[in-house]
Amino acid sequence: MSVNKFLPYVYVLPEDDANRQLANGFHLEVRNASTRQLQVLLEAGGWREVLSRFRSDQLRQMEQNPNGLMILLIDFDGIAHRRDEARAMIPGHLADRVFVLGVWTEPERLRADLGWSYEEIGRALGRDCRDETETTWGHELLRHNGAEIRRFRQRVRAILF
Repeated sequence: MSVNKFLPYVYVLPEDDANRQLANGFHLEVRNASTRQLQVLLEAGGWREVLSRFRSDQLRQMEQNPNGLMILLIDFDGIAHRRDEARAMIPGHLADRVFVLGVWTEPERLRADLGWSYEEIGRALGRDCRDETETTWGHELLRHNGAEIRRFRQRVRAILF
């Protein structure tokens, strides 16, 4: 289902199927899912492809519609500068509307550590955002998102929760 572009909305562009399932779980925690304010897009097939698809498929729309926010959901693969590299591909005038989030290594390791399904993890991340807690976001494989998730919460809590 498409978002209502006349209202503030959030797109999630996941790297792969595991990240898509995390995003779907998050979506289940969104209060107003029926108002079509969050849409999980098809997985891109790699973190570089996420950036490529953002630039080719989403950039123009974001420039034309100030209601849109974007989450680029990628695996960091243990690489400290991955977020900086990704953010360098985001035009400066859109930087406050695009968020680069993901697991420090890959979602499979997070699932193994927590013993939960991807959907359950996504729901827990959504609850953390809604309740402004760090219960799941504070996990060692997610805490590198701290500043980005605080910035994200400021923009989306009123839209989604």
